[in-house]
Amino acid sequence: MAVRSAAALDAVLSDVDHVVVDLTARAYDGVAAIALAHAAGRPVLAVGQHDDAPLRRRALAAGADRVHPYRQLFEDGPRQLAMWLAEDRAVESPT
Repeated sequence: MAVRSAAALDAVLSDVDHVVVDLTARAYDGVAAIALAHAAGRPVLAVGQHDDAPLRRRALAAGADRVHPYRQLFEDGPRQLAMWLAEDRAVESPT
């Protein structure tokens, strides 16, 4: 499900298990969206420009589990997303 504002994200957080945030979206502040999802206990994967290291660091500091450049998800998205989702399940599963 796609949302395009912080209010819309807040409204659906109870209905989703994971959140993917576009750091360069114009309709919302990506770092604030990460913080909102992280505070709700949702794993967050962020995607943004490869050359914006300060923004990637801010995303991680706000609670993103991973931050991928657009190109990495374009070239290897299904595998990267599957690894992220499996990683989260492994943390939740009792050992």
